[in-house]
Amino acid sequence: MALFGFSFPLVFLLLSCFNTLLLCNANAFPGHYHNPIQRHRHPRFASHNYRDALTKSILFFEGQRSGKLPSNQRISWRRDSGLSDGSALHVDLVGGYYDAGDNVKFGFPMAFTTTMLSWSVIEFGGLMKGELQNAKEAIRWATDYLLKATAHPGTIYVQVGDANKDHACWERPEDMDTPRSVFKIDQNTPGSEVAAETAAALAAASLVFRRSDPTYSKLLARRAISVFEFADKHRGAYSTGLKKYVCPFYCDYSGFQDELLWAAAWLQKATKNPAYLNYIQANGQILGAAEFDNTFGWDNKHVGARILLSKAFLIQKVRSLHDYKGHADSFICSIIPGASYSSAQYTPGGLLFKMNDSNMQYVTSTSFLLLSYAKYLTTARQVVNCGGTAITPRRLRAIAKRQVDYLLGDNPLKMSYMVGYGPRYPQRIHHRGSSLPSIAAHPAKIQCSSGFSVMRSQSPNPNILVGAVIGGPDQHDRFPDQRSDYEQSEPATYINAPLVGTLAYLAHSFGQM
Repeated sequence: MALFGFSFPLVFLLLSCFNTLLLCNANAFPGHYHNPIQRHRHPRFASHNYRDALTKSILFFEGQRSGKLPSNQRISWRRDSGLSDGSALHVDLVGGYYDAGDNVKFGFPMAFTTTMLSWSVIEFGGLMKGELQNAKEAIRWATDYLLKATAHPGTIYVQVGDANKDHACWERPEDMDTPRSVFKIDQNTPGSEVAAETAAALAAASLVFRRSDPTYSKLLARRAISVFEFADKHRGAYSTGLKKYVCPFYCDYSGFQDELLWAAAWLQKATKNPAYLNYIQANGQILGAAEFDNTFGWDNKHVGARILLSKAFLIQKVRSLHDYKGHADSFICSIIPGASYSSAQYTPGGLLFKMNDSNMQYVTSTSFLLLSYAKYLTTARQVVNCGGTAITPRRLRAIAKRQVDYLLGDNPLKMSYMVGYGPRYPQRIHHRGSSLPSIAAHPAKIQCSSGFSVMRSQSPNPNILVGAVIGGPDQHDRFPDQRSDYEQSEPATYINAPLVGTLAYLAHSFGQM
């Protein structure tokens, strides 16, 4: 049989190809980029080297290290820094991470970074193979510091460095001469959000080291218990008592209730002590368990707590946590493009868009939650019901993959937003150490204000901060690659932390690990 001069088999083949093109190129049609990615069913056709991206996403943390660097330091343009940190209050606060492109150690985002790195390993560490040890070392670099910061009962040291004075300089961490002021919380100046997040970090990390270093794991768990007790007993926001030092940088906008619930969830998971389950049941509603929001990042932990507690219901069959499955489903429905109750915004190119400032942190954290929840749903053989539409785990994985692929270069600019990955990536990131000549290249000190000429220049950064993921494009998929544009061009540890787990899953799924 012929049709328009073609044989029927040929017509059938052409129609099949046309349908395949529509599916595979659904991203070109606004509102349809959420269709399941066809390559997901055929691992051999992965469009990205997720294993390479995983390696680099972990390597990035070595570029953010503060303190005495070890002999196996791989980002070699960095040197020791902050070796007297804590001396202003006669305590040892050497170590930890610089959160982003400056030289301040902020305890609140550092703790969240640690929690998310730990959750990445807890969920997907078994897929990381050779990178698992590097991920654990990244976690331990943080927890060693958090143990120092919580060594004195009733006190938590939550920041080293005066951010306003630090930001008045553009200098390498190795050259720092701005005041290394130390800020703390105690019963007179409470900080439940940073204390509870620190407890969550220590509890989550205790699970990471439970088998490989049980002694260290027990130390982390014991400290988490005491720090949470302090956070809950002395309630208050650190951005009240320490406002002039922590705001507007890491001001607590969502309240401290979400961190208390989040920390209790982690302690329940880490200790199996029924007291924490009782705490969650008694305080969950007061702490905002049912609040409807769909933002998960360094400030707001409500969504993360819902997903984590729904795991206890779905996997461990903790029936009293049934409501958290509903709360988690509401979050999922809010971000599914085209679904009932969907409220999330996406750029024309398909990137989840929350806000101008460091938007990529919400992309990486949400993608991690999608993959983790898909894992729990698969184990429990359940789906999400969005207004009568069944959303399957496969759909959640496809959305997460689409977000990561955009980040790695499948976007209108064909730009990878991970430094050092792919043929085209940002050249002028907002990062002091990366933008200024290294100590090896320029041994002489670079003075506080001297570096601003470099900051304002159009020259590429001389030191590649491999694996750094930056704030990313605006709501129209535009990215100017300007060093002064901290909203779009600055990397941060909490952007990378959840991405580690997501990339481990994708690398394994596509046979790259």
